[in-house]
Amino acid sequence: MARYVDAVCKMCRREGIKLFLKGDRCYTEKCAIDRRAYPPGEHGQARRRPRKMSEYGMQLREKQKLRRVYGVLERQFRHYFARANRMEGITGERLLQLLERRLDNVVYRMGFAPSRPAARQLIRHGHIRVRGRKVNIPSFRVKPGDVITVREKSRQLPVVQDALKGAEMRPKAPYVEVDRAKLEGTFLTLPSRVDIPMPVEEQLIVELYSK
Repeated sequence: MARYVDAVCKMCRREGIKLFLKGDRCYTEKCAIDRRAYPPGEHGQARRRPRKMSEYGMQLREKQKLRRVYGVLERQFRHYFARANRMEGITGERLLQLLERRLDNVVYRMGFAPSRPAARQLIRHGHIRVRGRKVNIPSFRVKPGDVITVREKSRQLPVVQDALKGAEMRPKAPYVEVDRAKLEGTFLTLPSRVDIPMPVEEQLIVELYSK
């Protein structure tokens, strides 16, 4: 399966905002975008000044931003959009809800992993349970009422313990309820747009794919 293997900090610098791909490091002075607030590449510093962008360029950047935050490849992202477009309601909000329901995102939101990439690794290695059953598919779609737990034998893993210590730095998600003592959380309900802390204009993405 295709996957991104380059330095993830380049993504943040290209989009001009923090995408929080490196976990707790993104909240410190070591964050790459704080130290080098210009696009990556040989001519990055020459592009410090914001350039005038076309309508298509703005739509593309919003799409890339959202895709990179959730770690979804282009083909997967198109499938999410197509599904959201078939659902009732506002397409952009439905798209965000589908992405928020990914198991790797829910594990991250609950504070069991410092980042979505770390959450994906925990899931693939069989450390996460959904309704008491092992699920090793990061894109598994969580439903309201689902209980997510860290496997008992995995609760002392350094990545899990470090994530719990740094959980206070990360924004809280009101649509999940977490018992950190038991390393157990419940996905309460589908999040509304105001509950999703995502600095993206999803309507531009809808316009991009509706052409």
